[in-house]
Amino acid sequence: MAEHLDLGEKGELLARDYLKKKGYQILETNWHFGKNEIDIIAEDEEYIVIVEVKTRSTSYYGEPQIFVNRQKQRFLIKAANAYIKRTDSDKEVRFDIVAVTVSREKNRIDHIDNAFYPML
Repeated sequence: MAEHLDLGEKGELLARDYLKKKGYQILETNWHFGKNEIDIIAEDEEYIVIVEVKTRSTSYYGEPQIFVNRQKQRFLIKAANAYIKRTDSDKEVRFDIVAVTVSREKNRIDHIDNAFYPML
């Protein structure tokens, strides 16, 4: 498997473990709607939480979360709408980013609640 895929999978596993420890229930992982993918769909008491996981081995080119651009946000919103429609959930939706930096010394996880909002 390609090294960047290994890194991404490791980041998603670390993100899932992190969210579980914080009390989130993981509903889906790598959920697809057409070409759009949601890394993690979780739930807390109030929200369905759509989580984009960004993993890097270094922050040299910027923190991982800055790579969730407007186009990626639109894809996530589109997929989230399909998921909510399919599951008929009545909870509000929140979009979070879990930024993971994996290194030999220590892994760093930054969880950004309400990282972005759907535009009307």
